[in-house]
Amino acid sequence: MTMLQQNKKAVSPAATWKFLIPSLIGALLFLCPISYNGEVTIGVGILASFLLSTFSNVIPAFILFLLGFSAIASLAATAIKPEFVKNSPFLRATFINGPFGLAVRIIAFAFGIMAYFEIGPEAIASRNTGGVVLYDLAPVLLTWFLFAGILLPLLVEFGLMEFVGVLVNKFMRPVFTLPGRSSIDAMASWMGAAPVGVLVTMKQYDEGYYTEREASVIATTFSIASVAFSLVVANVVGIGHLFLPFYLAVSVACLVAAVIMPRIPPLSRKKDVYYAPVGKQVDDVIPENVSLVKWGFAEARRKADSAASPSKLAKIGVETVLDIWLALIPLVMALGTVALVVAEYTPLFKIVSYPLIPVLTLLGLPEAAEAAPTFLVGFADMFLPAVLGSGIESELTRFVLAGVSLTQIIYMSEIGLLILRSNIPVKFWELAVIFILRTVITLPILVLFGHLFV
Repeated sequence: MTMLQQNKKAVSPAATWKFLIPSLIGALLFLCPISYNGEVTIGVGILASFLLSTFSNVIPAFILFLLGFSAIASLAATAIKPEFVKNSPFLRATFINGPFGLAVRIIAFAFGIMAYFEIGPEAIASRNTGGVVLYDLAPVLLTWFLFAGILLPLLVEFGLMEFVGVLVNKFMRPVFTLPGRSSIDAMASWMGAAPVGVLVTMKQYDEGYYTEREASVIATTFSIASVAFSLVVANVVGIGHLFLPFYLAVSVACLVAAVIMPRIPPLSRKKDVYYAPVGKQVDDVIPENVSLVKWGFAEARRKADSAASPSKLAKIGVETVLDIWLALIPLVMALGTVALVVAEYTPLFKIVSYPLIPVLTLLGLPEAAEAAPTFLVGFADMFLPAVLGSGIESELTRFVLAGVSLTQIIYMSEIGLLILRSNIPVKFWELAVIFILRTVITLPILVLFGHLFV
């Protein structure tokens, strides 16, 4: 009896529908591009945008409430340690914190108050620092993760990743050193938002479907900027009329980086071991004389048949959302504001960008001295290079710096903090190195496209 036959006997007849219906809905919500209000987005993005626009006036106040609740509840739970908190893995992990975690939540609440009421030091309360996080970044995280966290099981728990993974594994392994299922992460980022792709990767790693190396590579290499965000950046820097060649350049640069980055340190030194608490939960061995489609379908049915009950999946989804709201958003508010303060009010990025000036000059970019800091300030936030570089006169330079800001991927106000807070074993210094390497790899490609099309 073949493994495929054993697999078929192990699942119920209803497994086919359990795979097809939720997976189809998940694909429609997370992977299918939809034009909405003149932008290309996904179903989850439409839901998030609707919520954001409908409640735009009250969302910052709600975020301030979350920051306050997170800080006060964490202080109380850490000091008192009530039994109901200690006995709940979710509540214990969320509210019982060490000194650093407590300090971050208290600082985040203080920053939130300053930004909301525009009081205290201008460097923090300014609309360009704390205000950016409270009014721009945090609302996007709040709304996107509300729907992504609850609806994500449709994408990852009912066999779609198993089916697609088997079909494209022979391409993904030799080209990107990754399993086929990682293509779903890339598509979720590309069509929707990079944080959604990272969320998929986090969940897959925690459940034993990615190794340490695979999860590290996917989170730092495939969390590409969405089409919608790329269009926003292009318009901000004044190259919206060049969007098609611009996005082509960004896509090519990201693909080249995705081929190179897994093969060089620090990512190449990550171990191919699975998350210890769960171990390996995936079998990549395909039986002989079985077609990829047939085996992928069998694997998908097996996964769907073993999926948790709707109530349990809903509970996990709600816990994911609350974890983002009560733990990640305070981290973004505190550290994101600090990163923006450093970028806006200190000469740090200008100083460290001095070595870039002769490189940019050699590559034929006008206004190299003015542009150099914008190529590094993206480490604080992906949108900053577009804002700071919009005043540069040279269209060629604006084309390149906008492209580099999208291909660098690692920015600490959102993606970086999301990765650091996850179980994926990537350290802060590694994120900084990856950021620099991606800049070095993608810059010449974008310069080449810039000279061709501008």
